[in-house]
Amino acid sequence: MKIVHPHAAGLDIGASEIWACVPSQSAADAERVRGFGTFTVDLQALADWLIACGVDTVAMESTGVYWIPVFDLLEARGLKVYLVNSWHLKHVPGPLRESDVLRAACQWIQQLHSLGLLRASFRPDTEMIPLRSYLRHTCGAVLP
Repeated sequence: MKIVHPHAAGLDIGASEIWACVPSQSAADAERVRGFGTFTVDLQALADWLIACGVDTVAMESTGVYWIPVFDLLEARGLKVYLVNSWHLKHVPGPLRESDVLRAACQWIQQLHSLGLLRASFRPDTEMIPLRSYLRHTCGAVLP
């Protein structure tokens, strides 16, 4: 298959750690995959590493709300960020299964993203995000 995003990275985001994978031409194979913590200093180190590796687009998969600070920081640093639905990842034929470790998951996400096989989830405009949060908090409404 043809590479669509040659400078793509893949992230698998958990509550206590983030695993990142960059393309092989961006880093030595030993440094293609790295783990990061979830504190602000760790997120800044992640963004610095991705930019130093020449990454221009990132696909991430996360359950819960753990993706939000990572998304915001990477987007503010000028990277194009894709939040990927985990259901879509699970239904792409390939070697990754539930039993695989986070390290392998970020490599699988990076590979699929570089081939253009992942679609970004909807993320509202920057102006709408605080309004949606406010409405959900005060009204208990479930908005699309």
